[in-house]
Amino acid sequence: MLQAIILILLCQLAGEVTVLLLGLPFPGPVLGMLLMFVGLLIRGETPPALKAFSDSLLRYLALLFVPAGVGLMVHFGLVARDWLPILAALVASTALAMMVTMVVLSALIRLRERRHGR
Repeated sequence: MLQAIILILLCQLAGEVTVLLLGLPFPGPVLGMLLMFVGLLIRGETPPALKAFSDSLLRYLALLFVPAGVGLMVHFGLVARDWLPILAALVASTALAMMVTMVVLSALIRLRERRHGR
C-alpha cells in the first residue's frame, strides 16, 4: 500500500512541478491525475496495490468534502450576498454538462450501432 501512496504523491508532484515550470493555467494535481491515467493506459492494467489503496480511499471520499462545507459556512456572508450569480453559474454549468453528456452519449451509441451493423 505504501507503494501506491508514493505513486499517487509522485504523480501529483510531477503535475505541480510541470504546472509551475510551464505556467499552465490549471491545478497541478489535475495534471498529475492525467499523467497517472496515461501511465495506466500504457501499462494496460492497474497494479493491485494501487487498486486496493484507491478502493479504500474512495470509501472515505465524503470526508474530503468536509473542508469545502466548512469553507462555505465561514464565508456564508459572501455566499448570501452573491447567491444569484452563484445559482446562475450552477444551473448553467449543470445544463452545459448535461448537454455535453447527451451529445457524447448519442455519438457513442451511433458509433456502436455502426460497428455492430444495426
